Amino acid sequence: MKSLIALLLTLGASVALGSARPLPNIVILYADDMGYGDLGANNPASKIPTPHLDRLAATGLRFTDGHSSSGICTPSRYAMLTGRHHWRDFHGITNSFGPSVFKPGQLTLPQMLREKGYTTAVIGKWHLGWDWDAIRKPGTPKDSIKAQDFDWTKPVNGGPLDHGFDHYFGDDVINFPPYAWIEDRTLVRAPDTDFVKFPQPPKEGNWECRPGPAVADWDPYAVLPTLTQRSVDYVLSRRGKAEPFFLFVPFPSPHAPIIPNDAFDGTSQAGPYGDFVVQTDDACGRILAALDQIGATENTIVIFTADNGAENYAYARDATYDHWSSAPFRGVKRDLYEGGHHVPFLVRWPGVTQPGRVSPALISQVDFMATLASVVGYGLPRDAAEDSHDFLAYLRGEAEAGPRRSMVHNTYANRYAVRDGDWVLVATKTGDERPVPAAWNAKHRQPADDDQPFELYHLEQDPQQRHNLATQHPERVAALQTLLQTLRDRGHSAPRLDGR
Repeated sequence: MKSLIALLLTLGASVALGSARPLPNIVILYADDMGYGDLGANNPASKIPTPHLDRLAATGLRFTDGHSSSGICTPSRYAMLTGRHHWRDFHGITNSFGPSVFKPGQLTLPQMLREKGYTTAVIGKWHLGWDWDAIRKPGTPKDSIKAQDFDWTKPVNGGPLDHGFDHYFGDDVINFPPYAWIEDRTLVRAPDTDFVKFPQPPKEGNWECRPGPAVADWDPYAVLPTLTQRSVDYVLSRRGKAEPFFLFVPFPSPHAPIIPNDAFDGTSQAGPYGDFVVQTDDACGRILAALDQIGATENTIVIFTADNGAENYAYARDATYDHWSSAPFRGVKRDLYEGGHHVPFLVRWPGVTQPGRVSPALISQVDFMATLASVVGYGLPRDAAEDSHDFLAYLRGEAEAGPRRSMVHNTYANRYAVRDGDWVLVATKTGDERPVPAAWNAKHRQPADDDQPFELYHLEQDPQQRHNLATQHPERVAALQTLLQTLRDRGHSAPRLDGR
């Protein structure tokens, strides 16, 4: 009966789209801390081979002006899964054992798709919170996170299954406790020790692993291979099923700890980080091959992007290996400059997107919600997807330009940038969140800070954001300040909600 109902829902939505074609499967491959210039298709000078993603770009649509909502992890994921910019609600990440960031009853992308008959799964990094307090033992101090503080036999609510997903498998966050596998609402094995630190250093950078509960034999090197295999197995399990599926794969890589498996050592010319990107590309290739294996490629929308730019280690990597992860842009993870949020952005939908097309249209991950709502024929309520623009007509080639002209960039409270056409205003003294090495500035001909209160750039003429034009165009600075305040104050930026 359940399969029959799902099939009827699928057929009904297909009719609503005016097509005999069944609803497409949807797969989102989401890298963690991967720079725009790491992807070979974006950067011919990249020293990291990414053949599987390059092939995805060649067979799909590559956006050259695609953005995450934030320069850090949790906010970008929240915005992508809700169609609402994170800065309307919060700015920071969910810390170890933190609660869910979703509001009660908030519509999410998987929930929307499930209502249209989809089976939904997330395999990988969640980092959006759980109700850990519900399994905390009575009398345990709220600020204590030790293995004995929790009753691990109880289900953990507040996670993916309470926000639209039918299935979850992952370790929540690779560098946050608990260091254990979670399947749906259950820990596969109960943490039986308290991790402090690993005895050996990672292959690059620092472990960045917070202390807390762990299973005694936890191996972080096994995380990416396990998640990859689970994703492949999930795709293979969908062979012959009537319901369309939505699979979200938020990779833990190439985020720190930078720990490529030994088989990938030396596969790039950009050090261990580059090798970790190669392993991530390989993981994507294996998942895409599974789609081929079950004959689902022709009716599957595949999206590849990243939650933000590369971590601060990118500066040392540029000095050592002459590979700049953010190329051709300035900035890294956390920054308001382009490198913080201007990310790889590929979309392949056979029969809809033109193979090999390269698009300069401005687009954000927050736009997935409205676009996919149109794909499946879902009427979004007025209190959902407040910042999501519908790109379906553009993807189909029915519109010459994308629907988005403006965008707000933000990572931290009270630090914003705003985009309008080719102009961007960094509405603060600098877009850097951390000091930039003087050697990097010299190598990339980045001038010293001019001590102005704002920075204005024309991105088509100056993608590296070297030349602050604020003093030459005070009227444009004022107009962009007004636009930023308007977008923040009115509570939405989605065109469908204008005039409400």
